[in-house]
Amino acid sequence: MIRIRLAALAALVLLSLPLAAQEAMTAQEFDAYTRGKTLFFGQSGRPYGAEVYLDDRRVRWSFLDGECKDGEWYEDAGQICFVYEDNPVPQCWTFHRGAEGLIARFENDPAGTELYEANDMGEEMLCLGPRIGV
Repeated sequence: MIRIRLAALAALVLLSLPLAAQEAMTAQEFDAYTRGKTLFFGQSGRPYGAEVYLDDRRVRWSFLDGECKDGEWYEDAGQICFVYEDNPVPQCWTFHRGAEGLIARFENDPAGTELYEANDMGEEMLCLGPRIGV
């Protein structure tokens, strides 16, 4: 009985910890969770973007505006960092498992941008291709 109470207390403490105090996902955990999926992310109840997670740590990102950027991710100092074809500067995030999916914190941002995995944002990820013309 005491063990059950201690386990319940430990679970409550873990749930009440700030995101920063929880363990970030490792590269292996992140890869196992994301590979082969398209995840949509929201911020403050609004669509933010979507990313397709391909084999070999390759990704395709869109702000849901019809433009897509190919890139790749890698782990660096416990963070998951992304570089894209149009921006070689790493965009590093920590990912945590939340009750309803991933929670991502942008580590390059002093304001601490946080995104959450959104199941149904009423949006679709379309990649319209390169712009042609003058």
